[in-house]
Amino acid sequence: MSQQISQEDIRDSVRKRYARAARQQESVGTASCCDSSAHVDATRLGYSAEDISSAPEGAEMGLGCGNPVALASLQPGEVVVDLGSGGGFDCFLASNRVGPTGRVIGVDMTPEMVSKARRTADSKGFDNVDFRLGEIEHLPVADDSVDVIMSNCVVNLSPDKPGVMRDAFRVLRSGGRLAISDLLAVGPMPDEVRADLDRYAECVSGAVSAEELEGWMNDAGFVDVIVAPTGATLDEGPWVAPFVIEGRKP
Repeated sequence: MSQQISQEDIRDSVRKRYARAARQQESVGTASCCDSSAHVDATRLGYSAEDISSAPEGAEMGLGCGNPVALASLQPGEVVVDLGSGGGFDCFLASNRVGPTGRVIGVDMTPEMVSKARRTADSKGFDNVDFRLGEIEHLPVADDSVDVIMSNCVVNLSPDKPGVMRDAFRVLRSGGRLAISDLLAVGPMPDEVRADLDRYAECVSGAVSAEELEGWMNDAGFVDVIVAPTGATLDEGPWVAPFVIEGRKP
């Protein structure tokens, strides 16, 4: 990340981009992916046709790079937190898996996204889903209260990724697990791309290497860490690729 870009500049750029995506989806029925040029078909990301049809209309916004719900292997009764929950698609899928005895908490820093997701949850009767406004580095969630943390192409948007891992570790119970789909850097990125706020908000400029992320997870206390490429191809450019990221709190 360029020294000239402040953390607040990054957050402001990302917030504006995803507020715009929420408004666009509300008005015309589609939204941009991380790359603002096109909506990504969820089946390309590993979701089944059944997943897509089971979610409320408008929740799937094409904003991800994988399927963390499947990665997390959710069980009935579990408490789940979704980092950067957006329109709520992964939260609604998780709701079906954890059932009435479980709970899903979506956290997003964009008021427009939180409002959109709350309206959907209220109108469709998702009583076990709760959407909260907050930053993923400072989760509005109690210590040692969560079984699973999942996220779909959001950690790369944070200007403080070590902080994300520390706070994820804080809210997980002993034995809790992390299951994330994200874009990581796979080659040197030009300085002008690193310094481009638009590219940051498109999930490119903020991408770090697998080695860096694994180191921050280990520093936070996670064990059984896995950071592995999925082999899928998206359209974000030659510098990033989709990865699965897993870890466990001892």
